[in-house]
Parts: sequence; C-alpha cells; structure tokens
Amino acid sequence: QGQLVESGGGLVQPGGSLRLSCTASGFTLDDYAIAWFRQAPGKVREGVSVFRIKDAGMYYVESVKGRFTMSRDNAKTTVYLQMNDLKPEDSAVYYCAAVLRLAVVDMFLKDYEYDYWGQGTQVTVSS
Repeated sequence: QGQLVESGGGLVQPGGSLRLSCTASGFTLDDYAIAWFRQAPGKVREGVSVFRIKDAGMYYVESVKGRFTMSRDNAKTTVYLQMNDLKPEDSAVYYCAAVLRLAVVDMFLKDYEYDYWGQGTQVTVSS
C-alpha cells in the first residue's frame, strides 16, 4: 500500500524560506504528477502547484509564481516545494497529492481523483 508523507513545515518570518518534501513510499513517482494544495483556517483548500514527473511539466498558481519552485530527487520518490519570500497569507497546512498519468498539468483535479494524499504539514509565516 503506497503512501505520501510531507515534511519541512514550520514557523518562519515574512520574507523567509522553507522547503517542503513530499515522499512516496511503496511506489515511485515516474508516471505520477504531484499536486500541492494548502488550506488556511476557515478557508477552502486551494491548489498551489503541479509537477508532472515524466516530462517535468509544471504549473504554479499566480499567487506563488516566481516565489515557489518544485523539484524532485533522482530516485523519483520525493518532490520538493521550495518556498521563498514567504508572506503571512502563505500560512496554511500544505498537502501533496499524487495522481497517475495526469493529462493536463495546468489544472487541479477533484480531491477524490488523486490516488494518494499526504497528511499535511503546517506552514506559519509570522513575525
């Protein structure tokens, strides 16, 4: 049974950086796409970015473009979300989700369409 585990969250001051990790166990990410989501208290979960591993296709929502960058490790088991110039409005629980053979990279699927979800990691941006 495969699973995803996020890590790397924490408390950071505005303008600071964090790198989140999303690690797959029980499967490799070769034919998967990883989507990052976040959910702030009292708000609807929103999509942040998508990384299709096979061809390195990427998509970022406008609010994080130029500040967030995704990458992966050589073993294709971990995807990273490097978050720079963090703002208080970036505070949320961040989740990663994996879906097999994503056709269109610049969109987010419905929750149930993802094959795996991580448990989430808290990011707090505050002075």
